Amino acid sequence: MAYQEHDNWWTRRWLQVVAWRERHIKERNFVILLALAVGVICGFAAQLLKFLIGTISHLLTSGVSITQANYLYLVWPVVGILLCSVFVKYVVKDNISHGVTRVLYAISRRKSRLKKHNIYAPLIASSVTIGFGGSVGAEGPIVFTGSAIGSNIGQAFRLSPKILMILVGCGAAAGIAGVFRAPIAGMLFTLEVLMLDLSGATVMPLLISSISGATVAYVLEGYNSEFFFAQAEPYATSKIPYTILLGVFTGFVSLYFTRWCFRMESLFGHIKKRWVKILLGGSLLASLIFLFPPLYGEGYEAINRLLEGDVRSVVDGSFFYIDRDNVWVIAMVIAAIVLTKVFATSATNGAGGVGGTFAPSLFVGALAGFLFAYVMNNLGFTIHLSEQNFALMGMAGVMAGVMHAPLMAIFLTAEMTGGYNLFLPLLIVSTLSYMTIRIFEPYSIYTMRLAKHGDLLTHHKDKNVLTLLRLDNVIERDFRAVSPDMTLKQMVDTIAASRRNLFPVVGADGELIGIVLLDDIRNIMFRPDLYKKMHVKRFMSMPPERIEIDEPMESVMKKFDDTNAWNLPVVDRGKYVGFVSKSKIFNSYRNLLRQYSDE
Repeated sequence: MAYQEHDNWWTRRWLQVVAWRERHIKERNFVILLALAVGVICGFAAQLLKFLIGTISHLLTSGVSITQANYLYLVWPVVGILLCSVFVKYVVKDNISHGVTRVLYAISRRKSRLKKHNIYAPLIASSVTIGFGGSVGAEGPIVFTGSAIGSNIGQAFRLSPKILMILVGCGAAAGIAGVFRAPIAGMLFTLEVLMLDLSGATVMPLLISSISGATVAYVLEGYNSEFFFAQAEPYATSKIPYTILLGVFTGFVSLYFTRWCFRMESLFGHIKKRWVKILLGGSLLASLIFLFPPLYGEGYEAINRLLEGDVRSVVDGSFFYIDRDNVWVIAMVIAAIVLTKVFATSATNGAGGVGGTFAPSLFVGALAGFLFAYVMNNLGFTIHLSEQNFALMGMAGVMAGVMHAPLMAIFLTAEMTGGYNLFLPLLIVSTLSYMTIRIFEPYSIYTMRLAKHGDLLTHHKDKNVLTLLRLDNVIERDFRAVSPDMTLKQMVDTIAASRRNLFPVVGADGELIGIVLLDDIRNIMFRPDLYKKMHVKRFMSMPPERIEIDEPMESVMKKFDDTNAWNLPVVDRGKYVGFVSKSKIFNSYRNLLRQYSDE
């Protein structure tokens, strides 16, 4: 009782604070203050996540040998996935995988509301997963955590869904900026990947939160780039044809990564027993890391080595170490790592680990770009290609293709490496990679799951409003149902007691059999001689279309357009639910559009 009274006291005091804010601070100014607070908090959260991952990884791998295979790689990844699975199942008791996709879903369907445990759960789960060798990235979890921080701060101050969406974007931007020390890329991530509109209401909060998150990182880590990159040679215009080829190549690498990621996800989705997933995914992950140690964790150390020109490091700690002077063995190992990274990433998440695909796309891109230049150089081409430069371009190319975010890929690559002198080739590779994959895949690796179920918000306002519009909110249920065995007299009595001119015909089991339109029976309504002879089943008709209760609004509107109907019945697996009218949809659409567009 005492605890409850104490809790109620704090609730009353907090409501007084909220009321004071509403009276004295304008909402636009308050959002700016919250964006600053969210940015700082998310910056510290990003640093905490990096510290935990680095500490765990260092403790487990500091004693490994680089001259021979390490059998502990067969153990640590499985242990990490097992620990993470136990934490998620028995502590969190919620699915926290695919963080970016869940943030997108929250924006689309949950009015940007994220649960409180999403503030800390992704940090802990991903730290264990990646520290023990899970071949995934920390960026998805930090986006999830940052978005949850922004959402819950906004909810605490009773802010509207429109403002919550901005704060969710601020948290995501600050998380990315805090991890990579890349404020511009953080903001572009929110605009391109989370697909928030660039407007007067969003640009300033996003900038402030991104700068705040990056500033925290700079204060704690120093003013160095995330990856060390010293341009080995200047970029010459004579290499533009090879840059174009690299852009197309990374586009196909992105397509391969995206397609196989979803195939593996589907495979693990069909496995219902948790222990089978852990055993199968953990064994696959551990085997791949044992063969190719650069697959351990995020792979940032391998990227740094390649950017320094140390190509032989890719075989350190593996069976291939004895062949580290063989050019083609090195090339084959790099190609194998590029091809198997998607399986290691999918096995990590499918088995129960928590991590994102952000770092894997950077890793694959760096190796793919390096491999492209390495093979070209060793095939004896007259022009020499800088392998470090092409590794950097490959990072931007694969990231742009996998995430469908070319601008973010360009600025993130430049910001986290300091490779601004390669801005032109970064533009070429990112654009061509994005254009290549768009031919085959209209959605990114994050949005494909939501687009499949009609839950995706985009920059297209019409589609956004239809996505936000819920079918259940526009169903009208006050239509009088009639049975097929009712006489014309009973039908006339029903019409007299109703304000509608449309009547669903429903069977004994609740199934929709047909409809009766007032206009269709007007000529027999006033013939008493037919009152007992005619039954509803003789003059009812079939509706031009039926709408399923869980059907997305975009599909509903297409059915209205195709049939030119003003009312269509809604069914739940054949059972009658109600009707949807075009006028009701239009009214709701206009109200939502007004709210969505209001700044």
